[in-house]
Amino acid sequence: MSRLKAYLSDPLLKTMYDRVRDAGPVRPISLDLTSKCNLRCSGCYYYAEGMDKIEVPRDDSTFDRLLDDEEARGTNFVTVVGGEPALEPGRLRKIYARFKMNVATNGLIRIPFEGLEEMPLGIAIWGNHKTDSKLRADGKRDLFSAALENYRNDPRAFWYYTVAPGRADEIERVVEECINNGNRVLFNYYSDVSRLGGELDYQRGFDAVRREVDRMISLYPNQMYTTHYLNNVVSTGQLAGERWGYDVCTNLSVDYGPNQERQNNGKPYNRHFRAINADFSTTRRCCTGVDRDCDSCFDTWEHFSWIMINMRKHLGSRQVFSDWLVTMFAFYVVNRLVDFDAGLELLNSAQSELPANHAPPKRQPPQQESFVQPRYLRK
Repeated sequence: MSRLKAYLSDPLLKTMYDRVRDAGPVRPISLDLTSKCNLRCSGCYYYAEGMDKIEVPRDDSTFDRLLDDEEARGTNFVTVVGGEPALEPGRLRKIYARFKMNVATNGLIRIPFEGLEEMPLGIAIWGNHKTDSKLRADGKRDLFSAALENYRNDPRAFWYYTVAPGRADEIERVVEECINNGNRVLFNYYSDVSRLGGELDYQRGFDAVRREVDRMISLYPNQMYTTHYLNNVVSTGQLAGERWGYDVCTNLSVDYGPNQERQNNGKPYNRHFRAINADFSTTRRCCTGVDRDCDSCFDTWEHFSWIMINMRKHLGSRQVFSDWLVTMFAFYVVNRLVDFDAGLELLNSAQSELPANHAPPKRQPPQQESFVQPRYLRK
């Protein structure tokens, strides 16, 4: 680790590294809080994979037992998805009382602030007002305006902005609206699981989107949770000479039988993770699917994990290590796993001051790929 010691001679990198290490390892689950939603979006993996057909227990006994079991198992972070989590505020409060968490919501129902002051909220937006309305409400409702009103100047809220390949020209105006609303932005990339094709087809590639997102990060470094490096890895599907797919994905349910072969292939993975269905008892392959083609997955959260768990692939140079650490730190900040205000100040400094490498790291020399908890997380 002599290289690591040399890299950490930089005071900013050292401070971020120490904050992450002090916060400790993330032992996550993904939890569908309900199978119901007040929208039916074109391109939503939840409907494409038939997850809305899962029956949700009406009483809380199964839900409470799940929380007990996960706490006993050592879970310390819950990503809450849906359906639409805002439909279940009581269960949100139960999770908040026991775990670090974040919530993905469509923004149409305002989640109460009181008693949930430190709960990160990712508000879905899929384009400008016209595009977002077309994809998520058949053009019948201005969802973006409703969500802007619900979360104006809400310190918990950030926009989880999903951009389609042919919609790069909309990005700057959407980002400006989000920032002027008093919120920050984390980018996602549209998968077109509904196969609408044309400008929405992920097979077109995200080159134009990637360039525009990079420009937004450079223009508004203090309002972005996406880093240049994260943008590059997700939009290209490349990391250290490896291509994104099932065989390298790190967020796969550890108790889902069909995943065993992947878990034995020598590639690192999160040994704690479970993607729990809305029945609060069964799990599925991964966060965003059961049978979907992983080539269609540009999910930012799963790519965050892919980067984070592969620290050793990022030790080849100070630049590559810096890209890794700033991205890692962004995850810890957006999810409030470190002190938020102090962490945000550090992240803003890193986004503004540290040079960014817009290319993924080159393949490192062959090494043992079996999972070893990175040293930065050992207490």
